[in-house]
Amino acid sequence: MPLRFGDNVTTAQTEYGTVLLDERAGIYWELNPTATLVVSTLLDGGEEAAAAAALVEEFDIDQAQALRDVRTLVQQLQSSGLAS
Repeated sequence: MPLRFGDNVTTAQTEYGTVLLDERAGIYWELNPTATLVVSTLLDGGEEAAAAAALVEEFDIDQAQALRDVRTLVQQLQSSGLAS
């Protein structure tokens, strides 16, 4: 499922990953390069399986673990109110 940030979320790329600002709550979130790859894949319209495949290719990790990691990240972003 493609990802979409709420209107209240501002993003900025850094040399260490991506920073998200929840403007409503005034809370910053820092995404490491792994999470940044997942988020950028999903924001570009990719599905969770595509994000997991990108992780496997970039970081040479197990496909099943990559998919679990993607699903966990998406769930955390959604439960925090940052993404839908």
